[in-house]
Amino acid sequence: MPRSEEIRQRLEAAFAPVELQVEDESEAHRGHAGYQEGGESHFRVKLRSEAFAGQSRIARHRAVHAALGADLMAAIHALALDLDTP
Repeated sequence: MPRSEEIRQRLEAAFAPVELQVEDESEAHRGHAGYQEGGESHFRVKLRSEAFAGQSRIARHRAVHAALGADLMAAIHALALDLDTP
């Protein structure tokens, strides 16, 4: 399964988002640190969920990292997060 789909599935299960976009930006980083042939190394996620209500920016990021799990986080070089409530 592509990492982008794995990211999507784990975030949907954890946050029941009203909006979720997962973009593989790896090709834009070809030749840079962390680039992996075939992509799937650099991602941008936009996530809107009621689960983030009352949480600080850092708490939201930590929650996403926890939902993705150590195994998936270790396989990703860069993860840009845009997290908010609807």
